[in-house]
Amino acid sequence: MIPQWIIEKKRDGEALSPEELKFFIEGYTKESIPDYQMAAMAMAIYFQGMTLDETATLTELMMNSGDLVDTSSIEQPKVDKHSTGGVGDKVSLLLAPLVACCGAAVPMISGRGLGITGGTLDKMESIPGYRVGLSDKEFVSVIKQCGCSMIGQTGQLAPADKKLYALRDVTATVPSIPLITASIMSKKLAEGIDGLVMDVKWGKGAFMKTYEDAQTLAKTIVEVGTRMNKGMAALITDMNQPLGRAAGNSVEVIESMAGLQGNGPDDLMEVTLELCARMLTLVNVVDSREEGLAELQKHIDSGAAFERFKQMVELHGGDPRVLDDWSKLPTAKIQSPFKAPRGGYIQAVSAEQVGRAVVLMGGGRSRTEDSVDHAVGITDIAKIGQAVQAGDPLLTIHANDEDKLAGAIELLEKAFTFSDEAVTPEALIKEVILPD
Repeated sequence: MIPQWIIEKKRDGEALSPEELKFFIEGYTKESIPDYQMAAMAMAIYFQGMTLDETATLTELMMNSGDLVDTSSIEQPKVDKHSTGGVGDKVSLLLAPLVACCGAAVPMISGRGLGITGGTLDKMESIPGYRVGLSDKEFVSVIKQCGCSMIGQTGQLAPADKKLYALRDVTATVPSIPLITASIMSKKLAEGIDGLVMDVKWGKGAFMKTYEDAQTLAKTIVEVGTRMNKGMAALITDMNQPLGRAAGNSVEVIESMAGLQGNGPDDLMEVTLELCARMLTLVNVVDSREEGLAELQKHIDSGAAFERFKQMVELHGGDPRVLDDWSKLPTAKIQSPFKAPRGGYIQAVSAEQVGRAVVLMGGGRSRTEDSVDHAVGITDIAKIGQAVQAGDPLLTIHANDEDKLAGAIELLEKAFTFSDEAVTPEALIKEVILPD
């Protein structure tokens, strides 16, 4: 086969055969097809799209480009959740131990934050000693002992995706639904799971800015996963304001631990419990969503979910005692309230501006190689619909540098808008998408 002929075919809007896609992905992974030809193919896909058959084939090829995690020795049904990312999205920290308490296994391969979206691995590394770089053998061993584990992507897991994503990032081809779908699913299905629930965020603080784009992505992912014989469901959830009341790393760990002990913010708990219930029904641990919700609440009320999280942390080399004494987690030197400039009802809270403020203070990355300050962040974030008086605190800024604090304040001055009339927030969970 000739690479440029295949590029021409996709450029002209034709569907590629499985053999043509295999030739291209294998060639790119083994470096017989250079970056410039893969970049041309990615741009052709960006403009022309792909059929569901093409997208499913691409996903499977990228999944099989490297090692697959062998989870066959784990007796429980295996299920995971993936979020497209947002500000304050610490759901995974609550979800994994909750689902594990109910009798399913959660092998979770997570990512780091990039841009304004936080990363599960950065949050977990706020806990002293926690290792995200387990071997496959250690990963499976932890799951067998406590039912869940959160690690980073190994070098040989879906290497075609790792290489292609880096190329897409510098060639303006990231926002392509077929390429996004293949990227997400190739990594997740390499975990050896039986089912996957997607949390597709939409809004100003999300990757998908419009509801329509989020809906298209969710439907595509569900269809591709179903074609690959996996139990699938997707929730479309709002990310126009931060999820929960904390954004950062150690501050999100604290909020997650409060949630596991029954004291989490309503919006965080709503999304978490709905995702968990859907996961349990997908792999037939419970017969209904309602039964799942009741079972999950039982494990929060008993303290079992919190204890399960501590067990996982200890098995990863972390110090579980810090989860009982939050002062032992990384703590910023400065805690500064940000006050309302006027009274009224909060009409909007820009997740994007809050996320930018956290990144500016060092809580996120502008480049993948940047280090992260786990202590900085924002807490006590006021929510849409809340009534405030002039001078009331809208949030608390946790900073380690006065200049960065000033920069964060400048960004946060654009984060809130107010109304003189009462405001009703949008539904948090907009739609649940199941296979046809």
